Amino acid sequence: MASIELQSVCKTYGEHIAVIRDVSLHIEQGEFCVFVGPSGCGKSTLLRMIAGLEDITGGDLLIGGQRMNEVAPARRGVAMVFQSYALFPHMSVYENMAFGMQLAKVAPALIRTKVMEAARVLQLEHLLERKPKALSGGQRQRVAIGRAIVREPGVFLFDEPLSNLDAALRVQTRFEIAKIHRDFGKASTVYVTHDQVEAMTLADRILLLNTGAAAARDGSVAQCGSPMELYHRPRNLFVAGFIGSPKMNFIAGVLEQGSATHARVRLASGEQVEAQVDAGALQPGEAVTLGLRPEHAELGDAVQHVVRQVQWQERLGEATYLYLDSGVASDPLVVKAPGHAHAAPGQRLALGLPAAALHVFDSAGRALERRVPEASLSLPHAA
Repeated sequence: MASIELQSVCKTYGEHIAVIRDVSLHIEQGEFCVFVGPSGCGKSTLLRMIAGLEDITGGDLLIGGQRMNEVAPARRGVAMVFQSYALFPHMSVYENMAFGMQLAKVAPALIRTKVMEAARVLQLEHLLERKPKALSGGQRQRVAIGRAIVREPGVFLFDEPLSNLDAALRVQTRFEIAKIHRDFGKASTVYVTHDQVEAMTLADRILLLNTGAAAARDGSVAQCGSPMELYHRPRNLFVAGFIGSPKMNFIAGVLEQGSATHARVRLASGEQVEAQVDAGALQPGEAVTLGLRPEHAELGDAVQHVVRQVQWQERLGEATYLYLDSGVASDPLVVKAPGHAHAAPGQRLALGLPAAALHVFDSAGRALERRVPEASLSLPHAA
């Protein structure tokens, strides 16, 4: 079992195309780390560099404390589960899971013991004689995971393993992957996905990667931390907008007054609201952006509120999402209300903006430090 360390790792193609810029990360033995980000940010490339399927242009990769930059993939002690399953169609489930150990000339009795144990954990015992064409997508993915488990690697690598599954199977297989990590928890796991719900539910720690101009300016790492850290204390507008579904609401404004404990912001509509953040470094008149999670908005005449018109609603049973006019045609304000809530299009509602729930970002998109105790970050929704 092994830890993984990336030291200022970079990847470029040719002289000018930089895909990964200055990534430094330490993944502890047994930790489940998820790489997430928009398309083109380099998350799969970074995973393939750990696997040895891509060369490292700059920096160092250490697995178990040993430098691995030039070590062949087969000697790195890693097992990779691909998006496409990559099963041999002419082999049975048992043969697919045993194949790698047979190549390594492991004793047949030991091969059988390991395959049967993995099959038991993955609930594949009744499928061992079937060929891949007779399996569902979720079953094929479990076979691919089983093939990795029997090798007893120090590192598990998952490259978007759920993207080919339908919604119900994604939830089921996500649970199974979490259970596998718990049962085989001594191995470090790196998991790549574009789905931030997978990242939030599976990860001990999330590495969110920048893309485009932000990556060129600030490096590839947008933020690294626990799921709740990224959710409640995003470092910048990009992180705040990426993590969360629906995403955080953003409202443009101008700083009226700031101190080490609060910011008073004037909105374009003329309304003023306060946020519990450290705005001591900003000057009055500076442009800022307010942020508010949909579940933290309050309906009704709260202490500080704005009045907005309802555009439409989505009723999902346990919750109703209300979309309110923000003054920006393509970007409504989203409110998560109780499932029994109802509002007609055109209706005007008072939308409460709790000072403790508001985020503030400066003109460069950087988050101001929130002056809110940790216990207050998950605010209950007001019915």
